[in-house]
Amino acid sequence: MPWNGTEHSQRTHFHFKQENFLYDYDSNLPEEHRIRPLSTLLAPEMEPPPPRTPQDQPAHTHCHPSTTIPTTGTCLKCGGETTMSPPTQSPTAWPDLSSPPVYRPIRAPALNLPPNNSQAIILAPVPQSQKVPTITPPFHFQVPAKKITSPDDIRKFHESPTLKNFLGFVVALSESIRGHKISDPCHESPTVAKIISIIETLSLWVDQIPPVQQSSRYGNISYRTWHERLTENAESLMLQFLPDDLKPSTIEIVPYFTDSFGNSSRIDYGTGHETNFAAWLYCLARMGIIKEEDYQAVVVRVFVKYLDLMRKLQLVYCLEPAGSHGVWGLDDYHFLPFIFGSSQLIDHKYMKPKSIHNEDIVENFSSEYMYLSCIGFIKKVKKGLFAEHSPLLDDISGVPNWNKVNSGLLKMYKAEVLEKVPIMQHFLFGRLIKW
Repeated sequence: MPWNGTEHSQRTHFHFKQENFLYDYDSNLPEEHRIRPLSTLLAPEMEPPPPRTPQDQPAHTHCHPSTTIPTTGTCLKCGGETTMSPPTQSPTAWPDLSSPPVYRPIRAPALNLPPNNSQAIILAPVPQSQKVPTITPPFHFQVPAKKITSPDDIRKFHESPTLKNFLGFVVALSESIRGHKISDPCHESPTVAKIISIIETLSLWVDQIPPVQQSSRYGNISYRTWHERLTENAESLMLQFLPDDLKPSTIEIVPYFTDSFGNSSRIDYGTGHETNFAAWLYCLARMGIIKEEDYQAVVVRVFVKYLDLMRKLQLVYCLEPAGSHGVWGLDDYHFLPFIFGSSQLIDHKYMKPKSIHNEDIVENFSSEYMYLSCIGFIKKVKKGLFAEHSPLLDDISGVPNWNKVNSGLLKMYKAEVLEKVPIMQHFLFGRLIKW
């Protein structure tokens, strides 16, 4: 076979091109490094450099085949055909080639980060309990109305004694069950017993109004039938425990009560509706129907019944979370049971905040402690790692004691619920809760 170039007995060295890439073949190198990329060829639209004269051509070593040998490659320097065929593999599949460069985006991708309000919450003072002032005759009840529409309204509300007293009522409820289990005996007045009976009636209506079959994930329309029955019977339910001189108060307390169980138009429920239930209890305290000696029963009997009913409504009618913060929120629906539940566990000898990760503790004690009940319900309805779907609760489990958890949750409730326009824009004001 004739050779047009220099032949070495031990070395074959040539260049070839494939798919706009230039490669170098050297038989003296190890087998995995014999074929190496050199550079890309010029784009088709670019003008090629002027041809060199034979005197300018440097010596190069490759074999030019005869007419009897099939050709499959092309020498880059002289354009002649070669006997060496290019590799069949795609160049990008060779393990010895460097990987493509890592490009950095001009703008970092958007991340779902939690709102940067934690420092303000930490520095805020812990809310303190307050006595609820009762109203005196003559009574002038009125239909409550919405007043908050902007951050300026929120600031005005938070500078008012109304907010301080309402939040002080929530703190007083929390302190009334400190160190107490749900099953512990407590004073139950006839009014408290009647309220419990009313909530049990509402739960019975859920059994009488089953959900309809529908394709949407959230918001079963049967909930609207349940809520319509609630609205129609709310006044008669209130009259079961109101004394004669306070029966006219139904025009003011019924809206708080009906808004405590979700919105029938959106078929959703959230911390704003839960706050309405607390406001309804606050109105009863303002009228003297609920007294301080009833506070423990209001939490461990009334509120626990309310919490059970709301979970039933959420599961049966698939209520959509209203204003949920997603994974960065404390819970999709509730806030107050975490406050009350953490107060129950203050100074507990064995259970610490990190005990929520112990499945046996959650399972065996969720019926006695609201905080553990909330954790158990979340683990039931949400799948995956707890730290992924509830990172805020997972962080709280690292707090050393329940006293700090409780005080932190009270400050967080004020900042994340009572100071948020999207939530408080639906809050009502009348004679009992003054603007």
